[in-house]
Amino acid sequence: MAEPTLYLFDGFNLLHAGGFDSPAELSDLLASWVAGKGARGVLVFDGHGPDESHGRLEVRWAVDADTAIERLAADHRSGEQVAVVSSDVAVRGTSGAEVRKLSSAAFLAELIPPSHVDRSRGDLRDKLDAATLAELERLRRGE
Repeated sequence: MAEPTLYLFDGFNLLHAGGFDSPAELSDLLASWVAGKGARGVLVFDGHGPDESHGRLEVRWAVDADTAIERLAADHRSGEQVAVVSSDVAVRGTSGAEVRKLSSAAFLAELIPPSHVDRSRGDLRDKLDAATLAELERLRRGE
């Protein structure tokens, strides 16, 4: 399957799965991500709010986000490579065989790679083998 050109995001599903503080925080991150991919995105939230555009990302509010995502997938899957990002199995199941499906957790693992934590002390002892360290310790003690 080719790389998606249109990503449909389940807003509150991703928001909670990723521990984001607000819809604005999530939309900022996704706007940068879709721009970097050269794709478009539609982030759909349940409820009422202002529809917005952030570059290549549209933010929409709907009475039922699942239904809106299913409709968008059906409308675009014949002309574009579509990906649905949701942990809702019903949404992923009804979006059609032509649509790439990603769970929120799988998408977030790609979107936000784990940060590297350097636990080494960062000194010469990290770079020397055990025999050399033992010899240096012997010399340090004057043995």
